[in-house]
Amino acid sequence: MTTYEERTELLAAAVNAARAAAEVLEGGYRKRLDVERKGRIDLVTEYDRNSERLVRDMLSRHTGLPVVGEEEGGSAAADGPTWYVDPLDGTTNFVHGHPYFAVSLGLVEAGRAVLGVVLAPALRLEWTGVVEGTYDTLLPEGARRDARRNGEPCAVSSTEELLEAMLATGFPYDVHTSDDNNLAAFGQIIRRCQAIRRCGSAALDLCHVAEGTFDGYWERKLKPWDLAAGAAIVVAAGGTLSNFGGFSVKVTDGHVLATNGPLHRLLVAELTGR
Repeated sequence: MTTYEERTELLAAAVNAARAAAEVLEGGYRKRLDVERKGRIDLVTEYDRNSERLVRDMLSRHTGLPVVGEEEGGSAAADGPTWYVDPLDGTTNFVHGHPYFAVSLGLVEAGRAVLGVVLAPALRLEWTGVVEGTYDTLLPEGARRDARRNGEPCAVSSTEELLEAMLATGFPYDVHTSDDNNLAAFGQIIRRCQAIRRCGSAALDLCHVAEGTFDGYWERKLKPWDLAAGAAIVVAAGGTLSNFGGFSVKVTDGHVLATNGPLHRLLVAELTGR
């Protein structure tokens, strides 16, 4: 397992790659784009592909670690660290000229996200996070961690009541055809909390939990590259990360609940009926 010092060095390489990819995305933002469909509402552009190729090249050359990405796939290391990257998280927003899209690069070891960078070029925001060792649903007491927003330390909120909470969620690409589409959970939880936002980027939703803007976030059917960076940043900011049942979650599991901690048990109860 990599040390905290090694992870800090790897984070610096990821930040450089994310900033380079962000420059690529800025070149296409609010421009006329050639858009392809991977599914009914799942879009892809040349900027998804070009930014991913750039990130793959930079991370491979500077870290020597395997890279798995949304557009070009890849193979994870059997035991060691692996990069999971989505250099354009929020493609639908990007296509429509909406500013909520981001470069999302995360490092995963033993299924757990241990460092990440999320950069939202249209918002001029950059989040980073790195943690020491491994964890179950939150970082053990005494383990080193560092979470930052535009270079300044950030932390999760202290909200304790659902009625005072602003939450975030999303819906899967098969929302039109699958009953496992999050609509029932949304309908239930919206009655219990102050507000729910649907921003269209899992990476940004997680970062908003990490900085204390959102008090919690849940979503179904996510891919590892959707989760890796933001999950690491949430844990680094003192948050709690689990599956819907409140148990330890790997980035490959797909369903995730991320909160400030005090709200975690309450949201587990809402999502499971327990």
